[in-house]
Amino acid sequence: MRTLDLTEAADFLRLHPETLRRLAACGDIPSAKPGKHWVFIDEDLANWLRARYAEQARAVEPRGKTRCSTADPTAGTGGSASPHQTAKKYDALLERKTRKPPRSTKRN
Repeated sequence: MRTLDLTEAADFLRLHPETLRRLAACGDIPSAKPGKHWVFIDEDLANWLRARYAEQARAVEPRGKTRCSTADPTAGTGGSASPHQTAKKYDALLERKTRKPPRSTKRN
């Protein structure tokens, strides 16, 4: 058993250190923060990674098809919005915000 710091654990898992820090802060990955720094045990990380393999194996259906599919156009939107509605929302968010021209201060 060996303890790893954040960067060593990120290298071990092939993750970006910030991604690993967020997973640790959420409690999604076995870790401890006894002081100011995150500490990981290599065996716990290996077991966590093995469990992820098992999740992927269970996601495969008997016919060899996976549960997630890119063929379904609503797969990434949660199934509630059509691609056109999503595009309209993005257009609205990206629309340039302009101010109304100021009223003239001169009097006629």
